[in-house]
Amino acid sequence: MDTKITLPQALKAKVMLWTDLSYHDMEEIDKMQSIPDLESVICSVFGVDLPEPKRGVLLELYVQAVLFCRERSFKKEQTSALLSIIKSIHEANIETPLNNIDQCFKYCKELLLCHSVRRPPFSINLFSSEEVNCILNYIHNSYVRHYKLYKYIFTPQVRLDLSLTYSGIPDQDESTTKDSSAPETVPGKTDSSPQTQEASIAEPEGDTLGSKSELKSLIEKEVREQMLLVSGQLDQQMKEIVDQHSRVLKSPPLNHKAKK
Repeated sequence: MDTKITLPQALKAKVMLWTDLSYHDMEEIDKMQSIPDLESVICSVFGVDLPEPKRGVLLELYVQAVLFCRERSFKKEQTSALLSIIKSIHEANIETPLNNIDQCFKYCKELLLCHSVRRPPFSINLFSSEEVNCILNYIHNSYVRHYKLYKYIFTPQVRLDLSLTYSGIPDQDESTTKDSSAPETVPGKTDSSPQTQEASIAEPEGDTLGSKSELKSLIEKEVREQMLLVSGQLDQQMKEIVDQHSRVLKSPPLNHKAKK
């Protein structure tokens, strides 16, 4: 069955305070100290109902985010918002099997800005400038660096089914049909004449089939070379994007003052 592939698209950031986890949910999470208990509560709160290994990978993502918030002594509302931000970035990533790392990283920065600048109702100052930089580094190291791995696990694999049509060359079935037809008997000639005629026709046909096979080999070789070239270009683009993101993380922190 054919599956429609969703193209990468730009997403609009919004405030995510208490979007997925309520105050009561955060109280339940704070009570859990062991990893299995945390996974059980998060699985219930987020409604994670996926087969392995998707379930384990997703729960590990959320559990590590909770542990990060505890290390930074984040408040309940901060932890709730950060978990929703990570969940939203992950959903943006897996909505398409195509490359959308640039859109996801831009969406991540816009989400953090929505929670670090006081400008109601569009944004709130839930995180300080220092906390925003710390969160951005965490998301980059824990998720963006493993962007391809998450996409590989959670999205369907896309394969190119390439079929070639050779114009101007008769099909092999048609040639076989012509060969199998009985030769015409010319009046006044012996029985050996049709055999001689058939032998003379078979020789140029073999040349045609050989030319067809050689042409197909040349075309397939050219297609493979072009596909390798495109694949190399895509890998180079991915490397440039990752390098660009690394430079952004090393740049001085942004000024998160509200616009008047």
